[in-house]
Amino acid sequence: MNNNQIAWIVIAAVAVVLIVVLIIVARRATIHRRQRQAAQIRQEAGVQTEKVERREALAAETAAKARAAQAEADAKAAEAARLQSRAGVHQNEAATSREEVQKQWDRADKVDPRVDADRGAATEQSGAQRDTAVSGEQPTDADLPRHGTSSDYRDTR
Repeated sequence: MNNNQIAWIVIAAVAVVLIVVLIIVARRATIHRRQRQAAQIRQEAGVQTEKVERREALAAETAAKARAAQAEADAKAAEAARLQSRAGVHQNEAATSREEVQKQWDRADKVDPRVDADRGAATEQSGAQRDTAVSGEQPTDADLPRHGTSSDYRDTR
């Protein structure tokens, strides 16, 4: 082998070594660039995660408020139903009491000799005057009988 061939072999070996070194350096640069890119993506993801967690907390708080409002509405509805039931009971009791009072008025009219049995009205005193006479109050215009109106709850047969 002559010197010329040895020189070309050395040059080729150095070129191969340089190419390998360049490949290694380029690969390391690519790895470092990708690591920096991954770190940046992770940082952005961390910021987004904080935002998402705040949104989730807000959603959970809003859902809790909605459940509380629904529970309050359900409680109000139950209270309304209970009060309506009580009102119905009171109305039934009032109607029963009114019927009993009407029976007492009818019985008093039957027993009272001053009441004309055919008309069901007092011949000497009006029903309002009899009512106030029992209570000891003086009759007013509002107490005078209004036959055929809803304010006259007594049956005037």
